[in-house]
Amino acid sequence: MRTPFQRDRDRIVHATAFRRLTYKTQVFVFHEGDHYRTRLTHSLEVAQIARAIARMLGLDEDLAEALALAHDLGHPPFGHAGERALAAAMGPFGGFDHNAQSLKVVTRLERKYAGFDGLNLTYETLEGLAKHNGPITGQGRHETVLRQEMEAAGLTDQLYLDAFAPAEAQAAAIADDIAYNSHDLDDGLRAGLIRLDDLVDVPLAGGFVAELLRAGLETQRAIYEVNRRMISAMIADAVCESRERLAGLADQSLAGVRAASAPVVGHSAQRRAEAQGLKDYLFANVYRHPRVMAVMAAAETIVRDLFERYMHDAGQMPESWRASAERDGQGGRAAVVADFVAGMTDRYALKEHRRLFDATPDLR
Repeated sequence: MRTPFQRDRDRIVHATAFRRLTYKTQVFVFHEGDHYRTRLTHSLEVAQIARAIARMLGLDEDLAEALALAHDLGHPPFGHAGERALAAAMGPFGGFDHNAQSLKVVTRLERKYAGFDGLNLTYETLEGLAKHNGPITGQGRHETVLRQEMEAAGLTDQLYLDAFAPAEAQAAAIADDIAYNSHDLDDGLRAGLIRLDDLVDVPLAGGFVAELLRAGLETQRAIYEVNRRMISAMIADAVCESRERLAGLADQSLAGVRAASAPVVGHSAQRRAEAQGLKDYLFANVYRHPRVMAVMAAAETIVRDLFERYMHDAGQMPESWRASAERDGQGGRAAVVADFVAGMTDRYALKEHRRLFDATPDLR
């Protein structure tokens, strides 16, 4: 009744790790407001954009959607702050990477089916998860961690790590960029970290903001309109540019996509420069805003404390995790602890920290 990629998508949606994205940070911690994005709502928005791009390019929508829904399954609590803390803690034990962790979630950590660990996804989905941001070879620690995970999952040399991912994975990757650029701007405006008036000279957003300010639209509608118009413009550009790249392939096949000298799904040079300008603005004015930085610094402390406590006393973890942690020396314990902490939601991490420590940072 379903294609293999539809089955992949459905297994991802029903995965425990997918449900936990509800309470994992995108930019703002879950309790800061009901309307800010979480990892779950971000993943749904990425999936919508990826489907639209795939449809217009004649790609497999189900594969693009599956990859979009799964791309952040391995993200720890508290967004990139949690990842930084785990990467530092796991430094002596091989490192931590959320893309590799997503692969680990869908191949080993989800344990619900009678016949296998993981979700038993197709190779195309696993390949897209592993390298949706491009070939892995030459990527330093990222490649090292991913190769370790592939070997543990029995996937060594089966995911073409020196080649580009299928076009559907590239569509999901560019959808991720479109979503977080526009939606993090939206969240920053709603949080009051930036104002519409500040954006008139900002690349990509500025032209739309100027039009709306001249029209005298009320602020909330203007914010939504900026977001909507940016997404539409970026999708249109990506589809137009990608059609040209795909038409120019000498080999019109998956092998041709993998062997291409550059991604076959992407933005024009002008839009790419505008998107980078917007990213730079968001980095300086939203992600590095003192209010956000204070919360993220406290969040890193929470993740670091939990990792160290579980390493010192594995008995503080639930029984199923404790048994694994006590089996394979320091390196094995570190891997189990990292898996446990990475799987936590923001609120569970806070709850555990309050249980284990006398004082817990206030993430406000």
